[in-house]
Amino acid sequence: MLAPDLIAKKRDGEKLSRDEIKFLIESYTANKIPDYQISAFLMAAFLNGLDTDETFWLTETMLHSGKSIKFPKNTHPVYDKHSTGGVGDKISLTLSPLMASVGYNIAMLSGRGLGHTGGTLDKLESIPGLNPFWTEAQIKKRLEKCRIAISGQTRNIAPADKKIYALRDLTGTVESIPLITASILSKKLALETDGIIFDIKVGSGAFMKTKNNARRLARSLLGVCGKFKRPAVCLLTDMSEPLGHYVGNFTEIIETIDFLKTGEPEDVKAVTFRLGYEIARLNGYTDGKKRFYDRLSEALDSREALKNFLDFVKISGGDIKMLSDPKSCHKPKAGGKLTADKTGYIAFYDTELIGKASLVLGAGRLKIEDKIDPMAGIYICKELGRKIKKGETLFKLFGSNRKAVAEAKTMLSRSYKITKERFASPRKIITLVEK
Repeated sequence: MLAPDLIAKKRDGEKLSRDEIKFLIESYTANKIPDYQISAFLMAAFLNGLDTDETFWLTETMLHSGKSIKFPKNTHPVYDKHSTGGVGDKISLTLSPLMASVGYNIAMLSGRGLGHTGGTLDKLESIPGLNPFWTEAQIKKRLEKCRIAISGQTRNIAPADKKIYALRDLTGTVESIPLITASILSKKLALETDGIIFDIKVGSGAFMKTKNNARRLARSLLGVCGKFKRPAVCLLTDMSEPLGHYVGNFTEIIETIDFLKTGEPEDVKAVTFRLGYEIARLNGYTDGKKRFYDRLSEALDSREALKNFLDFVKISGGDIKMLSDPKSCHKPKAGGKLTADKTGYIAFYDTELIGKASLVLGAGRLKIEDKIDPMAGIYICKELGRKIKKGETLFKLFGSNRKAVAEAKTMLSRSYKITKERFASPRKIITLVEK
């Protein structure tokens, strides 16, 4: 086989075979074909698409370019959760200790934030001493000890995806649904779990801006999971405003602790509880949503979920003493606030712009090698649909320096609309997509 022939075949809209896709990806991973040829293939796939078979074969080859992690029998059931990313999305940190409290082991390979969306690893690393990068052996042992294993991707997991992902970012092919599917699943399927729940964010702060595109991604993920015989469901959740009040890294740890103590804020609870219920249903739970929600509420009231989170932090090397009162440990170098310019109701948030303002403050990165200020972030005082008075604080800013705070404040001044008419706050759970 020759790479140019296969590129031309996909360019002309023809279907590639399993062996042809395997040849392209394995050759590229082994440095036998250059970047420009795989770039041409990615663009051909972007323009002409890949069907479910081709997407499955691409995922399969990328998955098998590395190792998989098989969990001991005594740790099952083990479930994985994946979010497509959003502003203020700390659900991995609220969901995993809560589900551990009711008997479910949660294992995830998480990533760093890039662009306007935050990363779970960055949030965890904002806790002094915590190392979120575990070996495969540590992932298994720590899951046995505390029922939670959230780790960065190991070197042996889907190395083909690492090379291809970097290239997609440089070649304008990030938005391809089949390429997104293969990238996500080549890592998710490397953990041999009992099922996966996908949280697909939709709205101005999400990668998927429309429900139609989110459903397309859901169907693609479920189609390929089905071919791998891995149980999965997709939940479409709203990202037309930041999730919770805090955006950032240590700021979101503060909100995680608050949630595990009080069950608030309500939007974080809505998404966390529903994802937990869908995991239970994957495992055969049939007693109904209300009864399961009652179990989750009991785990919060008893502080069992909080204990599980602190156990996870401790086993990861993190300082749990500061988490007894995390707000007192939040000491940004600079700060400020933005007040409402009129009286009325919050009718719109440009959530992506809010995420970018957080990035300017130091809470995010444009390039993967950029450093993060763990104390930087934003506190959003009012949810969509809430009344606000002129001069009342809408955003609180935490940053590295006054210049960054001033720049972020200017961005935030363009990120909202206030109207005389009252708007209902959007429902957090949009729809469930199953096979």
